[in-house]
Amino acid sequence: MNINQERLWGHLHDLGKIGSDPKGGITRLSFTEQEKEAKTLVKQYMLNAGLQVWEDGIGNLFGRKEGTIPNAPAVIIGSHIDSVFSGGIFDGPAGVLTGIEVLHTLNEQNITTEHPIEVVAFTDEEGARFSTGMLGSSALIGVLSQEELTSSKDQNGTTLAEAMKEFGYDPSKLNEVKRDPSTIKSYIELHIEQGKILEQEDVPVGIVSGIVGVTWLKVTIKGEAGHAGTTPMWLRKDPLAATATILSKLEEIAKQQERTVITVGRISASPGGINIIPSEVDFTIDLRDLSNELLVEVEKQIRDVITTTCSSREIECVIEDLHRLPSAICSSELKEMIQGSVKELGIKEIELPSGAGHDAMIMAKVTNMGMIFVRSKDGISHNPKEWSDKEDIGVGAEVLYKTVLKVANE
Repeated sequence: MNINQERLWGHLHDLGKIGSDPKGGITRLSFTEQEKEAKTLVKQYMLNAGLQVWEDGIGNLFGRKEGTIPNAPAVIIGSHIDSVFSGGIFDGPAGVLTGIEVLHTLNEQNITTEHPIEVVAFTDEEGARFSTGMLGSSALIGVLSQEELTSSKDQNGTTLAEAMKEFGYDPSKLNEVKRDPSTIKSYIELHIEQGKILEQEDVPVGIVSGIVGVTWLKVTIKGEAGHAGTTPMWLRKDPLAATATILSKLEEIAKQQERTVITVGRISASPGGINIIPSEVDFTIDLRDLSNELLVEVEKQIRDVITTTCSSREIECVIEDLHRLPSAICSSELKEMIQGSVKELGIKEIELPSGAGHDAMIMAKVTNMGMIFVRSKDGISHNPKEWSDKEDIGVGAEVLYKTVLKVANE
């Protein structure tokens, strides 16, 4: 193995101490002191690896190793170091730190590739604080707007723009973050799987085929409040009963497809009294699939179920769009290179989609994109119990190392 597995493992656990919370997890949100401390440590790792280091106007942290071809586009590798509330130590940092380890190893071995290689720690991939997500990568490709900086707020009412100013960034210079796509050759991201497929197949790493598209909807169903004891069932206009019918049908819709998933993650009923028929119910829908065509088709089915159910009960419904992100298919060329690296290590080749969103799907809008997955224990993520074994992280880093050599010398 070329990479230094012990050094990489030590970096992961040292970084994992920053933002540790009483629940045993990591809470390291964007534009906080915890994130600032984490960036300082990661910057030191980059400097120790002999890289040129800088931070752009949104807080994306870069380390660069030059290539032999002047002005050649760079191969970018990396992920993020922010976390969800009480998350684990691997989601995001595994990709950043394996990227640094790859470049550290190349410098130790006196290897210079034709194309330059950059490792990046993107700002606010998770969106846990401002409900934005993939902030840094979106700014890098120029699709983040000034309006989002002022409209996105945390639980305390602090806007994203205000938080940026507090940490020394100038929101008015957002456009300066945008990168010329011609300076980027490819983007490769290593990430823990956050699922159970690799564990079930008993392999340490997988080749990602693509990242699913995501549609978020908010549904509000308005009925009529009433006394729980004096209102007969046949006279009720109960939005919660309508919601129950809808949710059971959503599950049926998802099961009709091979990989479609539908999740209702948040629901509330008003006024919320134990002896009151609710007058209004709000709930969210998270719809995901690798096929953008299927996303459109399934969303239509979802909307039909909601409107038909409410119409039959003579109650009102409103469906709002919250978030849409199309799926991103990995570059066939990069998949072949990753596959070749896996094969060189004598590992069974498993191709699988990503059910979670990543900065890679944003970067795919402007360059070739590839991803490497590392096995997750029990498929647990966004949880203090999130875990990947040291050996698996090491194998993932070695696959990344071999792949980057191929891409940067192509």
